[in-house]
Amino acid sequence: MAEKNSRPETRTRGESGLFHKPSKKTIVSGAAVLLLGALVFAAVSIGLPDRILGGGKEISFTQLKKDDIPQTIEKDVIPEYRELERALGCLVDGKVYVVVTRGEKPTAGYDLAIEQLRLQKTEDGGSNMVVTALFKEPAEGETVSRIITYPYVVAETELTGLPDTIELVVRYAE
Repeated sequence: MAEKNSRPETRTRGESGLFHKPSKKTIVSGAAVLLLGALVFAAVSIGLPDRILGGGKEISFTQLKKDDIPQTIEKDVIPEYRELERALGCLVDGKVYVVVTRGEKPTAGYDLAIEQLRLQKTEDGGSNMVVTALFKEPAEGETVSRIITYPYVVAETELTGLPDTIELVVRYAE
């Protein structure tokens, strides 16, 4: 009579089975997929795709010549904020104006322009205006006056009320 072997059946590499130990490559791939999923979820929950892809409503605007800027902005707003690099909104006579300042510069030759205004909803139900501005530096070797300047630009918008927050996004001209 033959003896029965009481050991369980074992399989060698290459044999199929219902469950098998995952390889290191499978574990690393799975961890990478989970990490990528977590990063995508975090980015979407803070509104990053809208910021990168320019989500929200585009606001039409007209960049004003120095002579067309309301006196209230020239007298009260510009002197207070001219030393800072920022974007801000002003409500004058029922119209919203956007002011972008570059701060104090050591010479002439610095310039700026507003490229785009977008209004986005925030997580708390408020509104955020994203102001994209193009900053230009004096060209290397360009002769410029050695005088302290405070470059700024003002734009009139179609809005009748100020947003809750304003965010400045700067691009530098090449």
